[in-house]
Amino acid sequence: MADAKRQSAERAKVIGLQERRLGRTVIRTYRSQTDIDNVVPNDRQPRLGPKIDDELQLQIEANEGLFEPLLVEPHPDIAEKFRIIDGDRRWTNSQALVEAGREQFRTIPIEVTDRTLTDDERLRVWIYIHRQRKEWDTREKEMVAYRLIELMGRASAANILGITVRELDKLADVFELSERFENLRDPSAAITWSREVMGLSKKLVTPSVVDAIVAKVNRKQITNSKELRKLRTILRDPVASAHFLQEEGSIDSAMLELAEPNPVKKSGFSSDLDVAIKSMQSLPWTELEKLKGDPDMLAKIEEAEKLLTSLRNNLSK
Repeated sequence: MADAKRQSAERAKVIGLQERRLGRTVIRTYRSQTDIDNVVPNDRQPRLGPKIDDELQLQIEANEGLFEPLLVEPHPDIAEKFRIIDGDRRWTNSQALVEAGREQFRTIPIEVTDRTLTDDERLRVWIYIHRQRKEWDTREKEMVAYRLIELMGRASAANILGITVRELDKLADVFELSERFENLRDPSAAITWSREVMGLSKKLVTPSVVDAIVAKVNRKQITNSKELRKLRTILRDPVASAHFLQEEGSIDSAMLELAEPNPVKKSGFSSDLDVAIKSMQSLPWTELEKLKGDPDMLAKIEEAEKLLTSLRNNLSK
């Protein structure tokens, strides 16, 4: 056993392997250069969204190539090829420069692992590198959570990120909702909109309410988070809420539908009558259409008419 370890260390020394500890994962790598066509992107990369970046291409040109090597591994299925562990955007934008005729960027620096990593190791390494490089922005954290669930399931994703499954689900739900917001001046604002919606009471925010909010934000009927927070009041009022859900309903018009607060709290029979009257006044016409011709409802109305007539006669004497 000792001989095997010594021989492995000697081989590592010969080819210039260095050991890197990235969180819980230890890898051994060596530095080299290769043609850009020898590198293959990773289809199980956690990062989503566009990778072409004009500013990054300008940086590559200014540095006369990539300043930081791509971290790659021997491709498990294609001989003499490397698969990207970290550096997908750098590879994509270098490739764009080469395709534009800038052949001087064809040779790229790489740091190669001495073996192909497992899926779990690869994801842990990628996440560790990105967390060390910078704080994840508002979209990155939710995006990675969502992507990891797709790649390996909720339990494994939560384990790799070091959070509970419940926390993971919240992050993924925010990202999934953010994908529905369109035509925003700043695309990163989609996460902010999503978080605002998710911050509303779950009892009030039904799927139909979410659909209405997304549609109205996309149509610029809702333009800021201050307006959105008014829904905490609107959605508690059945009349105002029903109005908001209509296509033409806006935050301002829904606020006008709110029942007026009654500062003097009444009690007894008079108060009960007030409640009954307001209930009848606030009944949407769509509900009236549904009740049209209903024999049970007509019988109840007839009984109520008789009681009210008798009550009026008694009180007027």
